[in-house]
Amino acid sequence: MFTAEDHRYMQQALRFAEAATRRAAPNPGVGCVLVRDGQVIGAGATLAAGSDHAEIQALKDCAARGESPAGATAYVTLEPCSHHGRTPPCAEALIRHGLARVVAAMSDPYHEVAGRGLAMLSAAGIRTECGLMESEARRVHRGFLSRVGRALPWVTLKAAATLDGKTALLNGKSQWITGAAARSDVQRLRAFHDAILTGSGTVLADNPRLTVREIAGAAQPLRVVLDSRLVTAPSSLIYQGGNTLLATGVTDAARLAPFLAGGAEALPVRPRDGHADLTALLAELARRGVNHLMVEAGAGLNGALLQAGLVDEIVLYLAPALAGDAARGLFAWPPLQDLADKRPLVIDDARLVGADLRLRLRPADSQQ
Repeated sequence: MFTAEDHRYMQQALRFAEAATRRAAPNPGVGCVLVRDGQVIGAGATLAAGSDHAEIQALKDCAARGESPAGATAYVTLEPCSHHGRTPPCAEALIRHGLARVVAAMSDPYHEVAGRGLAMLSAAGIRTECGLMESEARRVHRGFLSRVGRALPWVTLKAAATLDGKTALLNGKSQWITGAAARSDVQRLRAFHDAILTGSGTVLADNPRLTVREIAGAAQPLRVVLDSRLVTAPSSLIYQGGNTLLATGVTDAARLAPFLAGGAEALPVRPRDGHADLTALLAELARRGVNHLMVEAGAGLNGALLQAGLVDEIVLYLAPALAGDAARGLFAWPPLQDLADKRPLVIDDARLVGADLRLRLRPADSQQ
């Protein structure tokens, strides 16, 4: 049985983990809190890949406070690692420093760990417990769990629309549907993600950069453009400055050269049923270490991803305005013959952001 104090300290660890998610990728952003005699004596979170894991940061914080971790309890959001990767095993460090108890929110599904970390701690005489606030930890670690478990990133589709579901006028004009507060919120959403995917139609219509602005020191996400037939221009802003993948079915070196000269990298995509194989594209992004993928695209790509079952979450900003029947919609979708065929969604969160309503939704059949 876990106590109220156990829950309180794990909640602290989860806050550390959430804050570390982006910088730690492709590793999970783990949080760790060390407690002895009802007092926090150390805390930390995972740094960038190749640097300290959460447990090591917490032990260093403990030393900086002039405390000893001997006899303390460690609350960690994910099972301590047991293998030698870029860094030594965290389980060994906890054993070496004489921890008395380790409480993990969940076991690590990564094949190099998968219960071995907790087993190593138990074999050393450390009391281990697992499962405290596991559902919350799964939410925090959803990107890592998706990449390790499904070989796909966690996909968040972001869209903005009027109350009648329109994303742009018939002539393509879309700036601005939502207010300044919602647009600032999108910047924070971008900063959380490892990569942003868009389509050729969005590049042609809006010429976006898809960079993070307004947030000092934020890491820029990888930008991915799906342009199967190479209809976008190499002068488009999204191809400038590097950090862009051009996912295309075109292999002609002469046609690709201007894009590569601007700093983009070409990524071949294979067709499937006459269209780009979206599952293969997302799998390649996962292979490259993308845990969290954000989609900022038009109705065509949005609809294709939804129909393929590749969207885990939708963040929808609804402006309290109407654009009319002839304006452009959110998702390209085949006409339905029966309302029983509609795609049900679950609303996980709803709140006002400025004057606009932000909804977080997920497919009702999602297993996550």
